[in-house]
Amino acid sequence: MMEMTRKHLLSLAILTAFSPVLVTQAHAQLHLEIAKAPEEAPKIAIVPFSNDSSLYPIIETDLNRSGKFTSSSKNLPATASMNTPNAANWQAAGVPYVVTGTVKPAANGGFEVQYQLYDVQKQQYLLNELLTVPASRVRSAAHMISDAIYQALTGIPGDFSGRIAYVLRNPATPEQRYTLQIADTDGEQPRTILTSRDPILSPAWTPDAKKIAYVSFETKRPAIYVQDLSTGTREKLASFRGLNGAPSFSPDGKSMLFTASMHGNPEIYQMNLETRQLQRMTNDSAIDTEARYAPDGKSFIFTSDRGGSAQIYRYDFDSSNYKRLTFRGAFNARGTLSADGKKLALVHRPSGSNYKVAIQDLNSSVTNILTPTSLDESPSFSPNGQMVVYATREGSRGLLSIMSLDGRFRMNLPSEQGEVREPAWAPK
Repeated sequence: MMEMTRKHLLSLAILTAFSPVLVTQAHAQLHLEIAKAPEEAPKIAIVPFSNDSSLYPIIETDLNRSGKFTSSSKNLPATASMNTPNAANWQAAGVPYVVTGTVKPAANGGFEVQYQLYDVQKQQYLLNELLTVPASRVRSAAHMISDAIYQALTGIPGDFSGRIAYVLRNPATPEQRYTLQIADTDGEQPRTILTSRDPILSPAWTPDAKKIAYVSFETKRPAIYVQDLSTGTREKLASFRGLNGAPSFSPDGKSMLFTASMHGNPEIYQMNLETRQLQRMTNDSAIDTEARYAPDGKSFIFTSDRGGSAQIYRYDFDSSNYKRLTFRGAFNARGTLSADGKKLALVHRPSGSNYKVAIQDLNSSVTNILTPTSLDESPSFSPNGQMVVYATREGSRGLLSIMSLDGRFRMNLPSEQGEVREPAWAPK
């Protein structure tokens, strides 16, 4: 029996609340390339929506790049339309899930989008929803539909409507050699947040994804800034003598960890963002850097060579104790934790000059190399913990790659100009 239609009013205010301000119109498009597709994945048919040519292809691409499904709207072996799924035809074709939809004009120039997700085996609708969408936010609505379909079929929230921050380096434009950009997770709708002829490093999102911090060398020495994405206003958080880098915000957004060498040696400091009071968290003759809060805020991880080589440690706030987390290999750095705190993504050097992204299970301490490339850096988990984005090189190209944690799917996001580095996936 078809479940009752749920009507969702997607107001322009909601859909544009987290849209970054355009500091400049200059930006470079990222191109999506499927580098590795899963050999076997459940099929899901995306039947072209009535009166639509732009929305359903986005949904199809999203579900394909999840690595969980094989999605298609072409050469379909059977047909379906709203409320008439023709279950027997799809069963014969071996297609377990079917998505249908229709698009109609709505008031104020927007659209009404109704879509259905049909389970062929159970012969029932898993989703049957009506959305009112502003004309300017059709792409965002498509990603939200993909999120809903993904969650209905896997039980895991989708991340298609998320965003990724990254740094574009383009030597061909000296005045804008470095740009900080934000794009959708498929590389579309890039927005430039900052341009500079000097390096930009280490973008880090605030927990509410409304602001982003970064390290800028615009004054010829590293300083940490935080920028409001809706207004474009920014403030300088750290510009102490020596190094200032690797910002990370606490889960409640009240504190920031960062690396500074104001007292001579690179150490981890914590700043109260309301009072600007500092607390020194490490005090060692080694280099301590790249601190990241744990999702529960009770500890943080960081990179240190206090054991003779770069390894990742955990600091517990309650006990003030340190614990080494990585032991495999002579180099482990750039650690980041999944949203559930159970997995650690890191840059691991298994041999020679090969630097790969690895995933370590923090309960078992088992570490598995994830990436097939050899010059990987800056891993960042998707909010649902199913994917990792990282920077890599393929030939002469510096690009972003997104890979599923099971290794079955990988896509590349190269830029049409310059090379992209330092990715950071926005939190939900």
